[in-house]
Amino acid sequence: MEKKSLIEAIEYSESRFTKRVLFNEGGSTIFLLNFMPGQELPTHTHPGSELFLHVIKGKGKLIINGKETDITEYDVIHAAGDEEFAFKNSSNEPVSLYVTLCKIPNDQYAQNI
Repeated sequence: MEKKSLIEAIEYSESRFTKRVLFNEGGSTIFLLNFMPGQELPTHTHPGSELFLHVIKGKGKLIINGKETDITEYDVIHAAGDEEFAFKNSSNEPVSLYVTLCKIPNDQYAQNI
């Protein structure tokens, strides 16, 4: 068993969003994405993967395949790996997203940034 605290992974940067990897095991990775107001995650895909996202703090705009959806605390979202995925913190408060990416395509997806 391995235990970690989400509090330690909530880390914001004025210059860009942050990604803090919590676990990278068995072909899956779990991480937090942290956004200051106005910061964005560019459009991308996760080929061959499944993405599960839980909004743990804040609210913003999720864009999947060009369709924009408002998301807020406690929302849980599933997206298939071939869906185009983007996020924007459109609020005036920080946002933290808990992400589980199953069957990661390569190790690049499991790195802190």
